[in-house]
Amino acid sequence: MGAGHAHRLYRHGHSPVHGLPPHTKLAAVFAFVLVVVSTPREAMWAFGLYALLLAGVAYAARVPAGFVLKRLLIEVPFVAFAVLMPFVAQGERVDVLGLSLSVNGLWGAWNVLAKGTLGVAASVLLASTTELRELLLGLQRLRLPPLLVQIASFMIRYGDVIADEMRRMRIARESRGFEARGVRSWGVLAKSAGALFIRSYERGERVHLAMVSRGYTGSMPVIDEVTASRAQWSYAFALPCAALVVCLLGWTL
Repeated sequence: MGAGHAHRLYRHGHSPVHGLPPHTKLAAVFAFVLVVVSTPREAMWAFGLYALLLAGVAYAARVPAGFVLKRLLIEVPFVAFAVLMPFVAQGERVDVLGLSLSVNGLWGAWNVLAKGTLGVAASVLLASTTELRELLLGLQRLRLPPLLVQIASFMIRYGDVIADEMRRMRIARESRGFEARGVRSWGVLAKSAGALFIRSYERGERVHLAMVSRGYTGSMPVIDEVTASRAQWSYAFALPCAALVVCLLGWTL
């Protein structure tokens, strides 16, 4: 995990949120999501307060609202699933705009949409203020199994290599007059996918042999020791602590 690796979700900045150690942000986001999931779905006002808390984090991190909203589109499949729930769920029915909808389905759809959207928004804010390399260091600091950290690191590093190989193969096909039109082109695309798999596998073997020849024994050396002060932990956990207060009020009111 040597050099940094930028990703499209990351937004370069020098805000207080950007400056927090990565493991504090990971722990804070995980705790925030747990609190949101634990909130009763009937406390609709609580989810509005959660959204305001995330808006405050985005303001402190200087992340524009449009940047976050555009990346929330990743949850569209879950939104489609939630929209179907009132129509297919069983139980008491209610008429809404001439449609017979399930009451349990409506509550379930709201539960999925509210909690899912807040969780995705928190993840987007984490990714937009933390580089991939820092995320890996944070996971390592949080004592995630080293093998999983290494697998994630290799996936990130060689994802661009595979994508670049796919681009070259596409250019080679198009230079020979190939155009993907209909079912007849599936055979060529399948052969291309098979060739890409073989090339990727062979590349992985070569990389592994090169690592072993340089002394790799199953663990990566720790180059940067990431630490956090008590003040940084307190700053990071301001979000989940405030959310916990809202959650407790949601259960008691």
